Amino acid sequence: MKKIFIQTLSIVGIVANFLSINAQQTQPIQFTLAEAIHVAQENSPEAKAARHTFRAAYWNYRFYKANYLPSLTMNATPSMTKSINKITQPDGTNLFLKQNQLNSEVKLNINQNIWFTGGSVFVNTNLQRLDDFEHDSHAYSSSPVEIGYQQAIFGYNNLKWDRRIEPVRYKESQKAYNEALELVASETSNLFFGLATAQTNLDIATSNYASADTLYRYAQGRYNIGTITENEMLQLEINKLTEETNVMNARIEVEDRMQALRSFLGLNNDSELRVQTENFVPQFEVPLGQALELAYENSPEPETFKRKKLESRSNLAHAKANAGLKADLYVRFGLSQTGHELKDAYRDPMNQLYASVTVALPILDWGRGRGRIRIARSQVDLVDTQVEQGMKDFELNVSKMVRQFNLQARYVSVAFKTSNTAERRYDVAKRLYILGKSTILDLNAAIAEKDEAKRSYMMALKTYWGLYYGLRSMTGYDFERNQKIEENLPEI
Repeated sequence: MKKIFIQTLSIVGIVANFLSINAQQTQPIQFTLAEAIHVAQENSPEAKAARHTFRAAYWNYRFYKANYLPSLTMNATPSMTKSINKITQPDGTNLFLKQNQLNSEVKLNINQNIWFTGGSVFVNTNLQRLDDFEHDSHAYSSSPVEIGYQQAIFGYNNLKWDRRIEPVRYKESQKAYNEALELVASETSNLFFGLATAQTNLDIATSNYASADTLYRYAQGRYNIGTITENEMLQLEINKLTEETNVMNARIEVEDRMQALRSFLGLNNDSELRVQTENFVPQFEVPLGQALELAYENSPEPETFKRKKLESRSNLAHAKANAGLKADLYVRFGLSQTGHELKDAYRDPMNQLYASVTVALPILDWGRGRGRIRIARSQVDLVDTQVEQGMKDFELNVSKMVRQFNLQARYVSVAFKTSNTAERRYDVAKRLYILGKSTILDLNAAIAEKDEAKRSYMMALKTYWGLYYGLRSMTGYDFERNQKIEENLPEI
């Protein structure tokens, strides 16, 4: 409980830091990837949509469970008649008589569905009062108790199929919600490093512009004393103008990336965002066999495939039931009595029994029933084929992601070293050019290598964290800490 309380305070603090609008709003909001993910999982439209989707699935599951519990209903039916109607007399003749009556009926019903047969048992009690205003009289009719059973014979038993399908659907929704949060984290990392890359490009362009401006001013002095050619000085001027253009383009890219991240996080203010990347990533490998086992256990996809197979077979059973012989059984037994006073309507009740069987057999339907069955069977075969291929693709995706992730940490390490080496080479090339010991071509090559190495390093980080959270979403497991990702289902 203490751990949950501390985590809640941490998340609330992070969200408040992002969403508050105060006098310091002009200052850039700096945050790490972990902080951005916390905000996204709490406040992003995608996370909110996932919570609403799960809540709908939860109430759908509650509705399914309620179908197997007894229900109690009360019906009240008052009706008034004031008209001239044709009334059949005891001797068989008909007379037109004036009627002015109030008929009031109250009925209580208890119903219990029987899932393994598809029928239902019910118990009723009802009381009816008839007031005749023409003759200033009244009468009562009661059924103290009625017990009955109704059943569709040879029909489609939706209770039995729901009992097989709905638990799978609900388990699928639980796993889908956890997967959705990890996918939100993956998309957050993608947008986070998109902004980080744009900010890196702006830093590169700003630094290169300052360096190009310095070199151009230095070249003007050397050109005036005749130590460099006009062509070389013009090349340096082109470099300066190019870097100035790159600065403007980089600023536009930063604004676009910032807006995309701000929108995804659900931030409504226009505060400037500044990301802080770390120069290290967790070093661990994911066992392929364990990843596949966890993916089957925690991913919603196997549950989705299982549900689709059950639904296709349910549709086949429904088609068969509608194409053949159908019969409905209805049996009701109870007690009843009438009287001019209420107590008389409950004195010495008489037995009553009602039973009916309705049979329907299609004799000529021009093959419609058989056609529906064949369509349903074809759909079963199609779903089985799709599920088989889907499971193969699922395994391949998990295997591919595991192999890529296990190599990506090494890519990040190499990219980091390459970036540092390219930075040092640029410093050396710049000093040599100033000393007149290298050409402008060598300097331009060093600048290009330095910039490309920095961008490659940011791309390596972006790929690593995308794989990191993608693997978590597919397996529902935190391999860094060797523990299952805790279910954090929303409150209903």
